[in-house]
Order: sequence, then structure tokens, then C-alpha cells
Amino acid sequence: MKEPVELRDLCALQGFPTPTPPWQRGNSQVGDREQSPITEGKDRVCSGWTERKGRSPNRSTTQSWSAMDTLAHLLQLLVLLLTLPLHLMALLGCWQPLCKTYFPYLMAMLTAKSNRKMESKKRELFGQIEGLMGDSRMVALLDLGCGTGANFQFYPPGCRITCLDPNPHFEKFLTKSMAENRHLQYERFVVAPGEDMKQLADGSMDVVVGTLVLCSVQSPRRVLQEVQRVLRPGGVFFFWEHVAEPRGSWAFLWQQVLEPTWKHIGDGCCLTRETWKDLENAQFSELQMERQPPTFNWLPTGPHIMGKAVK
Repeated sequence: MKEPVELRDLCALQGFPTPTPPWQRGNSQVGDREQSPITEGKDRVCSGWTERKGRSPNRSTTQSWSAMDTLAHLLQLLVLLLTLPLHLMALLGCWQPLCKTYFPYLMAMLTAKSNRKMESKKRELFGQIEGLMGDSRMVALLDLGCGTGANFQFYPPGCRITCLDPNPHFEKFLTKSMAENRHLQYERFVVAPGEDMKQLADGSMDVVVGTLVLCSVQSPRRVLQEVQRVLRPGGVFFFWEHVAEPRGSWAFLWQQVLEPTWKHIGDGCCLTRETWKDLENAQFSELQMERQPPTFNWLPTGPHIMGKAVK
């Protein structure tokens, strides 16, 4: 049996027409098949992405990927040599404490710039939270990997916020964000990894929000299992993640080259994760996502996906 081809093509970059309706999957129903130049296998389409299943890459494509992977490994070694002191510090255990201290300052700067660029899209995404409020006009919301609290300004009044992040150095930035967003009610700040949220009870959250989180966790699969555990039935996970560029592209090659060093600079951030696969494999009852262009072209973080998943 042929192995399914990985979801790897950005429609616009590969010459396929970009579909107009967003991909919506509910109870394993994908919806009508989109018309496209692909005639073999089964297509699954979301906004800006095409997944081709049941068909293997042709020989020339495989050879091209192999050649680019070889080049990526050679360039990766060169970058490792140029940044050898950083990697030695990490090996000796000196880098991580330093990174944990400076990383919140870096994120405070980047998220402020990112929020200005993506404000309309974030308001569109998080504006849906208000529709989840019942008669009490309140929702219990877990801000997963809360960082500096950059999303607080986009949450509607009536949210009772629990913040969770493995880095305790974010706390002073959170305090500042809380003071600037008094329309929200803050419960507590939990210092813990997303893979182990044992401080939170099963089914205790109406909403979980994760933005730029799954790129840096050790196990996206375990984090999504924990998200489903803490969500009540029918609860919603809103996500915004940067993902890998299309495999075989020059942009993907540079992500491969830079990733080992970038993981140290970005506190575990991985550039080549195909996070949409983790979301689909998590078996939410409903999954909606759409592709967004890179927030900053000068960063190697690539395109983004945004959307929601229902327990």
C-alpha cells in the first residue's frame, strides 16, 4: 500500500487554485471535494492548503527533496560551526537559564509588533469567544503558553482567565498586561508545561487559547491531549501557530538549516513542525483552520495557521 503524501503544498505557491471556502471537518466529515489539477487520490482542502492522500510523490520530486535535504545538512553544519559557543553553552547547561531570563523581553517586543500587524485577524478569531457565553455571560478561559499576556486585549469582557506558562519570568509582564486589561477577571498564573497541566481539573475550561505555543513544546500530541482533558464537552480550542514552509522549497531548506540554532535562541521553538497534522490527529469533533502569510518576512518562522477545534 502506498503511504499517503504529507500535507505539504501551499496552493498559491504550487500553482493550484486557492479554494474559497475554509476547510471544515466535523465528526470526520470533510465536505465536498474541491476541483483542482490533482486527479489522483483524495483531496482535502482548507483555506490556502491542499492535502493529497493516496498518492506517492513522483521520482523526480523525491530526488529533488533528497538533494535539498543533503544541501540543508551541509549548510546546517556550517551554521553550527559559526554558532559553536552558543551550542557549547547549551551543552554545558549555561544557556537555558540565560534564555529563560531574556526571552520574555524578546517576546514582549515581538508580540507588540505582531499584534499591530495581526489585530484584525485576532479580533476575528477571539471575537467568537463571546458567542460561547451562556446566560451567566462568563467563560472559563485557559491562556496556554500565555507569555506576556499579549492576547488579553482581544478577549471579550466576561472571561475568567487562568494563565499557564513554564517560564516564571513572564509573571511581571503578565502583571502589566492585567493592569492594562481590567475588563477581564484573572484567576491565577500556573507555572507548568502544557504537557502536564495536572493543576487543572478535567472539564474545567470552556475555552483554551494557544498562540505560538505548539512550535516550542516537547510533545504537541501530549499538549493537545491535555487541552482536550481540561475542556468541557463542546469546549473550544482557539489556535494560531507558525508552521513549516512547503517541503522542497528554498524557504523550507533555510528553516532546516537554522532550526538547531533557532531552538536555542527561541527557547525550544521549532521551525519545521507541520502542526496541522497534530491538530487533525487529535480527533477533535470539529476542526477549522486557514492559512495566514508570515507575520514578519525577515523571520524564518514561515506561514501561520489559525482556527478553532471543538472537543
